[in-house]
Amino acid sequence: MGVLISCPRCGESEDLNGEQVDGDITVHCLSCDLVWLRDLKPRCDRCTSTDVRPAYEAIVSKSRGTQLSMQSARLVYLCQHCDASKLAEYQITNSPLMPNELPTE
Repeated sequence: MGVLISCPRCGESEDLNGEQVDGDITVHCLSCDLVWLRDLKPRCDRCTSTDVRPAYEAIVSKSRGTQLSMQSARLVYLCQHCDASKLAEYQITNSPLMPNELPTE
């Protein structure tokens, strides 16, 4: 998973301070002193498009031997452009997607 938020001016992702004001979140970069309003719309990590759709991805663990068990699911956003085949599969099956990496132990 990538960085959740970073400064649009200097790229800092650690040295940030957020404050909620009237239902909005303002973020202050302590590195370059930029203050901006955080956009809470989900975006694609690769192309930054807001043309994304919600989907669920399975959280799996090994239960016995090589058997995998679904423990829960997490909400992810699939890009209409970058994840087109994955999104089409999800819309047909309506089942949680398998994670990209499966547990090995």
